Amino acid sequence: MSTPEETSLLQEEETFLALLGRINTLVFQPLLLAEPFNMKDQECLQLLLQLSEQYQNLWDLTQASLQTLRQRLNSPATVSLQTLHLLHRPDLFLEAYRQYFVTYTDCVVLQTFQKATRKKNELWRSQRKVLKQFLTNVALEASGTAALPHVLCQPLTDHVQQYVLILLRLGDAVGEHHTARELAIQAADRFVALQTFIRQALDKASATQALWERLGNRLVDALCTANRRLLQDSQEVPVVASPVRADRVLLFNDVLVLLQGHNFQTFDLKLVWVDATLDKKQTSNRYGFHVITPEEEFSLSAKDVQGKDCWLSKMSQAICQALSEKKDFPVLEQDQNQEGLEPPPSRCCLYTFRTEDRFRLATYDGSWFWGKPHGKGTLKWPDGRNHVGDFHQGLEHGFGIRLVPHGTEDKYDCYKCHWQEGQMQGYGICEYANESVYKGYFRDNMRQGFGVLESSSQAPQPFKFTGHWDRDKKNGYGVWEDKDRGERYIGLWQADHRHGQGIVVTQSGVCYQRTFQADKMVGPGILLLEDDSLYEGSFTRDLAYIGKGKITFPNGYFLKASFSSRVGRGFHTQGVLETTAHPLDPMNTCKRQLGLDDFPVENRWQGIYQQFQNFIRCNCPEDAQEAFLGFHIQTAKEIRKSQEYLFCDRSNPDEVSAKIKDILAELPAHREPESLQLYLQKALKSSVHPLGKLLKLLTMAFQTTYSGIGANKHLLVLAQEEVQHHAKEIWAFYQGLLQVALKQQGQIQEESEDTSKSHPEAYRLVLPIILPCFYPELFMLYMLYHEKEDNLYSQGIADLSLFSDTKLLECLDVQKHLWPLKDLTLTANQRHSLVRDKCFLSATECLQKIITTVDPREKLEMLEKTYDEIENTVSRVLEREYKLPMDDLLPLLIYVVSRARIQHLGAEIHLIRDMMDPIHRGGLYDFLLTALESCYEHIQKEDMRLHRLAGVHNQKALW
Repeated sequence: MSTPEETSLLQEEETFLALLGRINTLVFQPLLLAEPFNMKDQECLQLLLQLSEQYQNLWDLTQASLQTLRQRLNSPATVSLQTLHLLHRPDLFLEAYRQYFVTYTDCVVLQTFQKATRKKNELWRSQRKVLKQFLTNVALEASGTAALPHVLCQPLTDHVQQYVLILLRLGDAVGEHHTARELAIQAADRFVALQTFIRQALDKASATQALWERLGNRLVDALCTANRRLLQDSQEVPVVASPVRADRVLLFNDVLVLLQGHNFQTFDLKLVWVDATLDKKQTSNRYGFHVITPEEEFSLSAKDVQGKDCWLSKMSQAICQALSEKKDFPVLEQDQNQEGLEPPPSRCCLYTFRTEDRFRLATYDGSWFWGKPHGKGTLKWPDGRNHVGDFHQGLEHGFGIRLVPHGTEDKYDCYKCHWQEGQMQGYGICEYANESVYKGYFRDNMRQGFGVLESSSQAPQPFKFTGHWDRDKKNGYGVWEDKDRGERYIGLWQADHRHGQGIVVTQSGVCYQRTFQADKMVGPGILLLEDDSLYEGSFTRDLAYIGKGKITFPNGYFLKASFSSRVGRGFHTQGVLETTAHPLDPMNTCKRQLGLDDFPVENRWQGIYQQFQNFIRCNCPEDAQEAFLGFHIQTAKEIRKSQEYLFCDRSNPDEVSAKIKDILAELPAHREPESLQLYLQKALKSSVHPLGKLLKLLTMAFQTTYSGIGANKHLLVLAQEEVQHHAKEIWAFYQGLLQVALKQQGQIQEESEDTSKSHPEAYRLVLPIILPCFYPELFMLYMLYHEKEDNLYSQGIADLSLFSDTKLLECLDVQKHLWPLKDLTLTANQRHSLVRDKCFLSATECLQKIITTVDPREKLEMLEKTYDEIENTVSRVLEREYKLPMDDLLPLLIYVVSRARIQHLGAEIHLIRDMMDPIHRGGLYDFLLTALESCYEHIQKEDMRLHRLAGVHNQKALW
């Protein structure tokens, strides 16, 4: 059953709908015909169009409400009261009215109605009589310009008031227990909140319009916008700004304005921070408070506590609303909760700097904290520079990527590195516009410490430099590869020039050592040719001899002469050829090692060690970890262009934790030998662990020096020294990390835990783990160094392979009772089968395993097992335990070595001897290695070939 209130609501809606139609015909249609004649009027026309659309939306909603009312009154038994549009969807009405009055107040502020009717005042005056007939509650002035705002506002506010009254009566009429009662009361409450919003919006619009009328045209043109509202004026509640000068302070809903005569300053409220406490250095005023902006900081002082509280409250509320991007005042009752909130100190906003030197005219988009860029953000300059990364207290700090335009539009220098207080600091990757790439360390925006600079392969003179940098210049020890000439320079640098002792290795195998001054060779040098000839004297970069010099030939002859070359006359020499000298041993001819006295191993790669030493010295700060260790980031240009490279995943799935605090916490738990060895294996393989990072850099430097062109036998000892020294340095670095870890846990390192670099644990624990990283290049150098001996050895093995087993044992003078043959009366075929299957086969297989590992200790263990297998075989033959004396062991070991056919055995032997733990020198392993070395030398001897000849002629007789 319907109620009288529903009938009253129906009548109200019908009357209002008719009123909307008349207003549309008499007001909106003429307004929209107004022709704009400047940009401001064009903006007014857009507002009128927007207001007309929202007016139409109200019209449609009223029609929908009227339709549901009629359905309810026509069928009260079947259509419930809850289906009324006004009760079912009140939010649609509230939002429609809110949007309408927001646009309406924008029109008021811009004086849109006055401008639209300025040329049609007579028309509005003639329609005044028509409007009066149905707008009985609206005061219509004689001027249409003055009456128009009332026509478009008061009927709607009156209708909202009628909604409140009817809804309240409807709630009372349906009874306390009716389901629609709560809906009606809630809707009434929300329309009351809407009335409050409309009243506030109209008041603020009127105050703002009055302000624009009082200010000069220049200020109005600069400050007046449609959605800007005046919230507080220092002429009403006085405040004084200092140290900046201002005659008047205006607070709007989006900006704070300081007026000084005809000049003004505006401050975006999103980037305004208010601090109620004044600095002690400021003028004493207990009614003042700070205002902090990106480029200025000043204070506002009121006359009393009420004035201070008023300004603080309104500024805080305005800042909160600006940050929440609300265009006007609280809309509905739930938004009233924003009053009394403190603006957050951290924000995310866009700002263009004006006066600050470094950031002048740059636009920053990102996180802020108390007036400073703080957090992640993007900084763009008008000249095309672009910085994306972390900021701290207004400066680039942390990981960041900067693009610097270089010439044409698509050419950039791209810096991906760590920054500290606005400068590049720590590890970085720089891709330059010329397509060269630098990977290494920075300090104060300059390359400093270890780094690698490599040009594009398409560059006119492609190169790669790996070494130490000082203030953006190559300085200290480094390796330069001239890919165009096929040369590699290993040596000292100063101020971007080769300066001091240096070694040059060429693609053809020729190498020389000279003294350089500012890239020019000075004084005599050493030139080692591919045929093992040695020249001592002066020569040009093109390897032409000049002046006095000495050539030593591989056969021991030498020539002392003066050398010269002239264009068109060829090469000339005059001197004495000495042929009476004793012949040199061909195995030792011209194996001179270069650079040993000039490049002490302790002075090489200091740029690498220095970064790690500094990290330890600073107690391994967590905030510097990534700057020290580097980062995992793609370098593709597509990522650079996408602007998403900053947020790429720089994590690593290694088993070892990537956080230094976790690494330091775990270290003390692995101090027992077995646990420590397992931990070191894991840590040295992890690119996120400091130990793994150190090994990675050392491996890269080693490969750069000794691979490819650098694989030259005259550099063997340099390489061997480096590997041993790296093991000591890595162990020392581990000890430094452990010391920091123990200190942080309040423990004291035991005195027995030696931190010196000569600690034997470097050989026992570290060297076996790191050797595989250096092994390919290092073993290649050993192979080249011992190439001649290994060739003679290989020929000896080939000769001995022609001997039968029994004939070889006989030739080696192995006593027959030690031969593993049970019955010498067997037939030839039977003996052949027996010997081939059983004769020291287990010992031979053990020795062959020596090439399956790179660890010198494991190689020595294989050699010991080979000796044991030989002795066990002899014991089985003699059917009793038998200890072989040296006279019996050596020929049997020669037999096993000849049958194992290990390639490059000389290189293997010398690598084991050089890299084995010093603790084994003079012990059993040293003895066994000496025995193996004797076998190796014995097989090379010429007299072994005589046995081959005898064996070939007598093989048939033997079998």
